Amino acid sequence: MSRFRRTAALVSAGAVVFGALAVAAGTQADAQPTPLDQLIGRPTPGTAALGKVQARLAEVAQRNGLSEQKLRDTLATDKTSWLDSDGRLFYKEPGLTDAQMVPEVSPRWATEAVAAAEGPAFELHSRPGANQVIYLDFDGHSITGTAWNADKGIDPVNVSRYDTDGNPASFGTAEQDVVREVWARVAEDYAAFDVDVTTQEPPQDAINRTSTSDQQYGTRVLIDPDTWYQSGCGCGGVAYIGVYDNAGQHDYYQPALVFTRGVGTGAKNLAEAASHEAGHNVGLGHDGTSSVGYYQGHGAWAPIMGVGYYRGISQWSKGEYSGANNSEDDYSVISSHGLALRADEAGDTTAAAVALAVGATANGIIAAESDTDVYRVDVAVAGSYTATAGSAAFGGNLDIKLDLLNSAGAVVTSADPASGQTNAGTPTGLGASVSSNLQPGTYYLRVDNVGYGDPLNTGYSTYGSRGAYTLAVNPS
Repeated sequence: MSRFRRTAALVSAGAVVFGALAVAAGTQADAQPTPLDQLIGRPTPGTAALGKVQARLAEVAQRNGLSEQKLRDTLATDKTSWLDSDGRLFYKEPGLTDAQMVPEVSPRWATEAVAAAEGPAFELHSRPGANQVIYLDFDGHSITGTAWNADKGIDPVNVSRYDTDGNPASFGTAEQDVVREVWARVAEDYAAFDVDVTTQEPPQDAINRTSTSDQQYGTRVLIDPDTWYQSGCGCGGVAYIGVYDNAGQHDYYQPALVFTRGVGTGAKNLAEAASHEAGHNVGLGHDGTSSVGYYQGHGAWAPIMGVGYYRGISQWSKGEYSGANNSEDDYSVISSHGLALRADEAGDTTAAAVALAVGATANGIIAAESDTDVYRVDVAVAGSYTATAGSAAFGGNLDIKLDLLNSAGAVVTSADPASGQTNAGTPTGLGASVSSNLQPGTYYLRVDNVGYGDPLNTGYSTYGSRGAYTLAVNPS
């Protein structure tokens, strides 16, 4: 019997789900504990669920890969937390108002409509060949045999394509532009990790994980324009926590869902929601305070696992802002759920520098907080030169300090502009540029990640300042 039919049968029989008391007082000593899936009859919100599983909290916490205290705090304080009929933790994110869902103007990449999910917008890969994937699915999907089906008692659920022009039979140019921008933003959020963020559908066995020996797996983040789930919760997205590297029952807790009816159809909001829901899959809880479940940030900054819709810079966090209620190390948690940090592609010292020719462009990643990338530039002709390091064009997480060093490794000049934002979708000051009159010889360019302001209330530290960059030096 399938998991869905088994669960449905229990529910139809009036069985109680989520397990609470192991053996009631007065029962025989050899009585068996009540199965977890017979203690509540349906997915249940945090505080109510906590009351039911209080005596089995250690067991439920272990099932979710959390400490007892972490699970207790989450269920007691996070109003978006739920336990399902197997005691697995998931979140229902709040939706936005109509005003907050106004779509942004997207740049134009696409030149013609396509009848299917094909062409450049649906062939995007951030790290081709990586064993792990995050698939951003805009093309609709049939959800079957999953916890979501069991929750609603509907199987299958046929989710429609992303559509903003009223023609679901094709993807127009504006729709393709949104797909590309969402991909660029999510790829930047996960740039430090050895994972391929893609819009090209992988084989299902490249997402599913059948056993601990299966090293190719991932998650599907489904962009869902329909009402089958969203109308009941009014939410912006839903996702299970810590299931990314789950073996055996992996597909049962897929996909993560982002609802356009909850967050809108614009690229910025969809990307923030997609990174957030995938973040739950790789083990992350919410970043809030003692008074709010989701921290909306300060200045131009917000945590990805809080609310990033309104800030130009959203980064992974370890709770360095004032009043933070979650101090978990996001990078460490994500790595513990299957996504290792990328290997360093450029040396940290002048002795290990990578060669960069005048007029060429280097592409790199700052993956570790302590990482710096150094490039060697050999100048043949005296004159004025300008070196420019740019953060990601969309949703940049990396704030760059750029140093120009002489042949002895001494700093000639450096730049570290103040960061900010033009609007919620456009950060400023993340890149840096230096210019100098140079004589023929050897020089070095050093790309370093920096913070800005005070992480308590005006800015951020170097912790989440990691991501992709480009570097070039040219005569000026």
